Amino acid sequence: MSFMQQTSPIDQIAERVERLLVRYEELQRTNALLLEQVASLSHERDSLKSRLSAARARVEALLDRLPENAADATDATEKASAVPQDTP
Repeated sequence: MSFMQQTSPIDQIAERVERLLVRYEELQRTNALLLEQVASLSHERDSLKSRLSAARARVEALLDRLPENAADATDATEKASAVPQDTP
């Protein structure tokens, strides 16, 4: 073994610490990106919940406007489509 290939335990530890610091910084950046993604997705979820609630309210309002039973619906349809007919 040559002198260049031999490293002291201190140098080995220092090298490992350097690698750990690089890995730590990578994990810090990844964590920051993930936190941004969570915030963005939470905002999107809240927006979608709000839109769903508004759509649900509109559907409920439309359902409230429907006639109570099928007979009422049939009468309303017939009255709306009735056209006076001339008979000779």
